Amino acid sequence: MSSRRRRRTVSARLVGGVLEIRVPHWMPDREREQWVERMRVRIERQLRRAQPSDDRLEDRARRLNSRHFGGRLRWTSIAFSDRQESRWGSCSYLAGVIRVAERASRLPEWVLDYIVVHELAHLEVAEHSAEFWDLVNRYPLTERARGYLTALDHQAGRAAEAF
Repeated sequence: MSSRRRRRTVSARLVGGVLEIRVPHWMPDREREQWVERMRVRIERQLRRAQPSDDRLEDRARRLNSRHFGGRLRWTSIAFSDRQESRWGSCSYLAGVIRVAERASRLPEWVLDYIVVHELAHLEVAEHSAEFWDLVNRYPLTERARGYLTALDHQAGRAAEAF
């Protein structure tokens, strides 16, 4: 898909199982084809690394997607990960893969909901921009959950992430 607003960057993501690639409108066809292949390989690699979804998180994400995002978001997998030591969660925007720190499974439900909402919002907005925080703040306990996580990080001696 060519975009007149896109000036220099190329982006790709899976939308309903279809690879969507955005390139600047001025880009020659040959270069577009090279980018399509490069992004296809990148997303396939991310999908191979993606573990199967966790049913508990999948149900939670579906419910939160419906309630706070109108059910419009799509992800490839969502699961707990024991590799997340300094973060509470991560989202691969391109592949639609969400990981939540295993230690978050022991948090109160409302805090876990916040983490999932935070990562779901990254499916729509990759960076922590004002638009991103507008999406996250649809969850009514955002401020309280962020404070809770900041306190836990402080207690554990970890630098608080931009949660």
